[in-house]
Amino acid sequence: MNDQQLLRYSRHILLDEIGIEGQQRLLDATVLIIGLGGLGSPAALYLAASGVGKLILCDHDTVDLSNLQRQVAHQTAAIGQTKVESAAHTLHAINPEVMCLTIPQRADAAELDALIAQADVVLDCSDNFSTRYAINRACLTQRKPLVSGAAIQFSGQISVFDFRHADVPCYNCLYPEEMEAEALRCATTGVFSPLVGIIGTMQAGETLKLLMQIEQGLSSKLLTLNALTMVIRQINLKTDPQCTACSLTK
Repeated sequence: MNDQQLLRYSRHILLDEIGIEGQQRLLDATVLIIGLGGLGSPAALYLAASGVGKLILCDHDTVDLSNLQRQVAHQTAAIGQTKVESAAHTLHAINPEVMCLTIPQRADAAELDALIAQADVVLDCSDNFSTRYAINRACLTQRKPLVSGAAIQFSGQISVFDFRHADVPCYNCLYPEEMEAEALRCATTGVFSPLVGIIGTMQAGETLKLLMQIEQGLSSKLLTLNALTMVIRQINLKTDPQCTACSLTK
């Protein structure tokens, strides 16, 4: 690290759990963020500010006026732009050193595999179950840590699946694909603006700890938040021996 980097990241370096070695791990890391909306926006902002060296931003959507109530990586002037380009512009304004690779499309299975192969950690900030299941399968296959978040109305959740370790549960253990759970969408049911900021920022925090090899965190756990009552619950997750996803990789 040069003198400017030592100053920029000094408040991290002062922490015994991080230090220069931990900060250097962040500078050397690559993180894939899938979805640059309500969750991906705050996650990307904090990852860039924290000094993650390369961020791969994947989202097929463009910025709409209705996004601006909660998707804080985008500004009014960015309406009509792709979300990945809008986010990259904001991230570079915060930290010019961060490298942003923008993927303005919905990645198919092959493209998803290729993107995940480049990443040290993957953030699922998507808003639909089909994408979440596809990301889960690809991360499982490649043994890449997955940080999954979701938020709708006043309810949010985050879980971490560190597939670098054997016998950890996966997203499909938590929500089996065959259950065909109903996917609620912000466009039709609404979402409390600060909630996505809380969950997205938590995703950034868990990602940083994974990159810096800090063991404490939400690995194999589910944290839920009710933003109306501010009740937070945390449960330990277990591998489902009948899981149609992770049972095939063991």
